[in-house]
Amino acid sequence: MLFVLLQTFSIYLIVEYNRYHHAVFNSTVNKITGDVNTKFADVQQYFYLQKTNKALIEANRILYNKIKANYSIPDSGSKSFVDSIKVDSLLRYQKIKYFDARVVSNSVSSQNNYIVLDRGKLDGVKEGMGVIDPSFAMVGIVTELTDRYAVVMSLLHRDSHISGKLLKSGETGTINWEGYDPDFVTLNNISKSVKIITGDTVISSGFSTTFPKGVLIGKVASLYKETSNNNYKIKLHAICDFSDLHYVFVIDNKDQDGVKEVLEKVKKQP
Repeated sequence: MLFVLLQTFSIYLIVEYNRYHHAVFNSTVNKITGDVNTKFADVQQYFYLQKTNKALIEANRILYNKIKANYSIPDSGSKSFVDSIKVDSLLRYQKIKYFDARVVSNSVSSQNNYIVLDRGKLDGVKEGMGVIDPSFAMVGIVTELTDRYAVVMSLLHRDSHISGKLLKSGETGTINWEGYDPDFVTLNNISKSVKIITGDTVISSGFSTTFPKGVLIGKVASLYKETSNNNYKIKLHAICDFSDLHYVFVIDNKDQDGVKEVLEKVKKQP
C-alpha cells in the first residue's frame, strides 16, 4: 500500500514539475475526456432523435387530418343521414382520418410480404384499410386483425393489385409486384398510345375507398412494350422505402363501410 502511494506521488511530481510530461499528461487526459464526452453525446443524441421522430410522426398525423380532400360538405337540401364527424362551424365534415402506428414486424425478401402494426380492433383498425408511410407513400392494405395488432398485405405481395394513375397523362393502370426487387413495382395495362415520361410520378387513382386520390406510389424508371398485347409494362421505383419502415399511418375512410355494403347488395342480385 505504501509502495503504491509513493509511486503515485512520484508520478505526480514528474508530471507537475516537468513541462514535457505535464503536456503529455494533459493531452492524454483531454483525449480521454473528449472520447467519453463524444460517446455520451452520441447516447444523448440517440434518445433525442427518438423523441424528435415521435414528434414528427405526430405532426404528420395532424397535418394529414387537415388535408382539404379529407372533408366534404353535406347537401343542405337533402334530409338523408350523414355518417361523419363534424369538425368546425363551416359545416365541413371529415370523411378520412389518419392515425399513426408502429411497425413491429416487416418482411421484404419473400414473394408475399406482410407487415405487422401495433394497432388492432381496439384502436379502430378494420380489414381493408389502407396504410401509408410518413412521406404519404403507399405501404399496403390491412388484411388480418387481433385486438392489439394488424397484419398488412404489403405492396410487395404477389396478390396485391392497386389502381394507380400517371400524374401527367392521367392514365390509370394496375400496380403489382413481380416478386424480385423490393425497390421496384410494376404498372400494367397502360396503352402503347400513351406518352410515358421517365421520372413521372404514379399516384393512387382514388377509385376505391382504401386509398384517397394522390397517395404516392412510385416514379417511372423504365418501360417496355409487351408482345402479347397493346400495352406497356412500366417499372416504377417505389417511393416507400420498405426496407426502412418504422412508423406508418392507417387510413380510416368513413365512407368505406357504406360503399362496401352497397357493392355486396349488387353482387347478390340475380
